[in-house]
Amino acid sequence: QVQLVESGGGLVQAGGSLRLSCAASGGSFKSYVGGWFRQAPGKEREYVAAISWSGDSTYYADSVKGRFTISRDNAKNTVYLQMNSLKPEDTAVYYCAASRATMFKDDFGSWGQGTQVTVSS
Repeated sequence: QVQLVESGGGLVQAGGSLRLSCAASGGSFKSYVGGWFRQAPGKEREYVAAISWSGDSTYYADSVKGRFTISRDNAKNTVYLQMNSLKPEDTAVYYCAASRATMFKDDFGSWGQGTQVTVSS
C-alpha cells in the first residue's frame, strides 16, 4: 500500500483558485489510479476526480467538470488537483486516494488524511 499526504488546502474567496498536491510513498505509485474525494460537514463523501496511471484517462464529477483539472507527475509520485472558479459549495475536506485496480470509487483502498479547503462568499 502506498502512503499519501495531501497539501495545498486553505482559505480562498469565491472565484479563486487552489492547487492540491498528493505525494505518494512506499509503493510504485505510477501503477495506481489516483483520485480525489471530498466531504463537507453533514454530507456524504463525494468522488470528485480520478486519473489513470498513464494520465490518458480522467473522470470528473458533474459538480466540478470544467472547473477542476486532475493531473499527475509519476516521476515525482504526485497527483494534483487544480481547482479554479471555486464556489462556497466546494468547501470540504479533500482526500487523496489511490486504486490498484479501476477508477470505480469503491476500488480506492489507500487514503490520505485530508486537507481542508474553505471557500468564502
